[in-house]
This record gives sequence, C-alpha cells and structure tokens, in this order.
Amino acid sequence: MAMVAVALLFCGMPQRAHAVSKEMVQLQTQVQQLLDMVQRLQSTLDTRFAVIQNLAQQTADQATQMNATVNTLQRKLDAQNEALGGKLDTSSGQVQSLNDSVDELKTRIAKLNKSIEDLQSQLQNTQAPPQGGMPSAAPAQQGGGAPAAGGQQAPPLDQTYQAAVSDFNAAKYPLATSEFQDVIHYYPTDNLAGSAQFYLGEIAYRQKNYDDAIKAYNVVLEQFSGNSNAATAQLHKGLALLATNKREAGVHELRSLIQRHPQTPEASSARFKLNSLGVRINQR
Repeated sequence: MAMVAVALLFCGMPQRAHAVSKEMVQLQTQVQQLLDMVQRLQSTLDTRFAVIQNLAQQTADQATQMNATVNTLQRKLDAQNEALGGKLDTSSGQVQSLNDSVDELKTRIAKLNKSIEDLQSQLQNTQAPPQGGMPSAAPAQQGGGAPAAGGQQAPPLDQTYQAAVSDFNAAKYPLATSEFQDVIHYYPTDNLAGSAQFYLGEIAYRQKNYDDAIKAYNVVLEQFSGNSNAATAQLHKGLALLATNKREAGVHELRSLIQRHPQTPEASSARFKLNSLGVRINQR
C-alpha cells in the first residue's frame, strides 16, 4: 500500500506544475498588455502636450506681433496728434495776433475820428462871426489845467481813474459811476476811457441791469476793441444776452470770443458755458 501511495504522488506532481506555469504565463501576458496600454497612453499624452505647447507658442507669438503693431500705431497716432496740435496752436496764435492787430487799428481809427471831429468843431468855432461886433474876452482858466467843455476844469486823469476803480472794488457803485463818467467825458480818446466804459458795464452787470451792461460793453467792443478788457467785455456781453433769454445772440457772442481770443481765460470760460448748454463750439 505504501508503494502505491508514493506512485500516485509522483504521478500527480507534473500536472500541478503544469497548472502553475500556465497561470504565470497568463499573468505575464496581462502585465505586458497593461504596460503596452500605459506606453500608448503616454505616447498619446506626449503628442497632445506637444500640440498644446505648439499652439501656446503660436498664440504667444501672435500676441507679441499684435502688441508690436499696436505700439507702432500708437506712436504714429501720438506723432500725428502732436503735429496737429502744433499746427492748431500756431493757427490760433496767428488768428489771435491778427485779431489784436485789427482791434488796435480800429481803436486808432476811432481816436483819429474823434480828433478830427474835435478839430472840425474848433475850426467851426474859430470861423463863426463874432456877435456884437467885438469878441468877448475868454474866461480865465482856474487851477492852471486844461479847460473842459463849459469852462470846467478837467480833473486829473490817473487820479480820477484810480479813485473810480477803488470805489468800484468797494462796491460804491454810484460814486464809481460818476468818476468813470468823468474819465470818459474829459478824456474820450484816451485808452483809460475804454477801461472806464468797461467798468460801467461791469457795474450794470453786477447789479443785473443786463440791458445797460450790454450797451456799455458794445461801446468797448466797437470804439475800444484793442483795450485789455475787450475779451472780458465780450464774455460778459454773451452771458448777459443769455441771462435775458437771447440765446442765439449769446451763443454767437461766445463763439466769436473763442475765435477772436482763443488762448485767453475768457475763451475757456466761454467754452465751458457753451458745453453746459449743450452747444457745439465750432459751427460748421
């Protein structure tokens, strides 16, 4: 019996070894398949990553090119704006210089016309025949100054004007009005007469007597257009017209101010006012 058992044991051992070897082969096959799948997946990932990296590089290159193009266009635009701004500044300066020359010429013509009128008046008085046979003696001058109309002595120009300005700043409008009127009456062709006329307009403007203010400003702009206060007179005239519901005339006056005196603070105020009204500054 012992011999039979040993024989049976030896007969069963090759079959068991054969089964284990078959399982090992299957396991190795499965591992190899897994390794192949991992390699294929890695290859696919590498390929896709390369594509993505290439697209990213192309996008970066395009962005760089676009940025360079934008910078070039910006430089050209800045250069054009600078050149255009220089031309506008030159044109504005030339226009203002021309307007100033015209204003000065108008003022000189107005003074010349006034002098001619005074000379003609003197000639007429000289040529008039004496009444009663013998001319009467001229009244003696008082105070050693130049006699004014009606034999009155003319007050000193500078002192009268400065006193009027001081009274104006102190809001003593009736007194300042009288003093400014003296300057205009006794020294009608002097440049200070134009300034006095401007202050008369300012007094009326501050008191919201816009009609009288407009009349006073018109005298400044027509007879003393070269006066240093002409731009302010035109600005306040335009504002006074707007205050009296004369919109079209007021807008026209402010536009004219901007054209005549484009680089002045008054022109800036006129632009601000027109913008607040929704009015286009440059009328085409």
